[in-house]
Order: sequence, then C-alpha cells, then structure tokens
Amino acid sequence: MHKITIAIDGFSSTGKSTVAKRLATALGYVYVDSGAMYRAVTFYAMKNGFITENHFNKQQLINHLDDINIDFKFNESLGFAEVYLNGQNIEKDIRTLDVSQFVSQVATVSEVREQLVLQQQNFGKNKGVVMDGRDIGTVVFPEAELKLFMTASAEKRAQRRYDELIERGDEVSFEAVLKNVQSRDHIDSTREDSPLTMADDAIKVDNSNLNLDEQFEFIYNLAKDKIAECN
Repeated sequence: MHKITIAIDGFSSTGKSTVAKRLATALGYVYVDSGAMYRAVTFYAMKNGFITENHFNKQQLINHLDDINIDFKFNESLGFAEVYLNGQNIEKDIRTLDVSQFVSQVATVSEVREQLVLQQQNFGKNKGVVMDGRDIGTVVFPEAELKLFMTASAEKRAQRRYDELIERGDEVSFEAVLKNVQSRDHIDSTREDSPLTMADDAIKVDNSNLNLDEQFEFIYNLAKDKIAECN
C-alpha cells in the first residue's frame, strides 16, 4: 500500500494535534507535532532567560540552537509520543499558557524555523506521516498528497483552550486565553518568514460547529480517498 504525506495547517487551538494524532493512529502512520517543537525551543529560551515579557534576545537564542535537541518518545500508557528536550520529558511544561504567550514570537526567528523545518522534513522523508503546524503544506511538505487547513472562530478556539487548561488544573481566565489566541493569530499571519497561509491545494476545514468525532470522520474519509487515489 502506497503511503502518503498528510499536512495539517491552521490557526492555534483548532484541534490540529488532536485530529492528527487520531488520524495517524487509524492509518498506522507516524505523527509529528511540529508545534511542540517550537514550544520546546520556547521553553528552552524561557528557562535560559532569553525571552521574558519585556525582552527577547533573539541572538542569544540563535547562538544556542545547536545546544537544543528535540525528540519524540512514544508513551504506551498514554498512546502518543511525548516531547523531550535534551533528554528531559517536557510534555507538560510546554502546554502552559506561559509558553503559549511566547511561542509565536520565537517562531518568527528565521534561524529557528530553518533548523526545525530540516528536522521536520527528515521525520517525513519516508512518507507515511501526519504532521500538523502552521507551514507544513506550504514550506515543510509542499508536495504533500493531502493538505488540510483548519479554522474556527477565535471565540470557539479560546473556549476549547480554556476548558482544556482548566481541566489540567491551570488557573487562567477566559479573557486571557482569548487575548492569547487573537495575539497568536496576528503574529502567525503577519510574520515575514513563512506566515500562516492556506496552500492553494489545501482543503479548508471549519470546525466551529463540528465535534471531535464529526471532524475526525470527515478528515479520515478524505485521507482514505486520497490514499486509494494514489494506489
């Protein structure tokens, strides 16, 4: 069976990672969370004082890029791969609102993007991969057989993200989450290097009024049709 590359792009908190994980499992493909890689670099920058609310020393981060080793290790008990930074499991650390507020700034650094894109392309060199992010279909895998672009209203996305953080036990306000979503949308869409845009041949998926199962079934059927078409 010929394997394909599936690229899932879109705005923050549209459920890209959730559907990508489920799709990869259903197809027996490898799942790569490119956003987690940018979060890992952001976490590193925060821990080393390169980025704060009032300061971002881009050059210091660039100088230390070779010291950043990101890996994914499958956790059988959880059913998905967790993110490791220099051998340390940081899966929970990178999912906080603190990291979220800085990740789009870090992602604007061309040297960071260049290094991570190379790693992402290496993950998918043998196809049979589902990868989600902001520029997968436009930059990382422009030749991907199936490209999806996921969107939803900012309010819907903020509510989903807020519910997720509250369930984790984080103390956040809905207003803060909504502000973060809107800020990330602006930064992601207006940055000079690889801005968030929908590829010309991508299929737009607006999940504002879809639940997780409805969204998955729609995308799973698209994937099955594309795989059949390529065989």
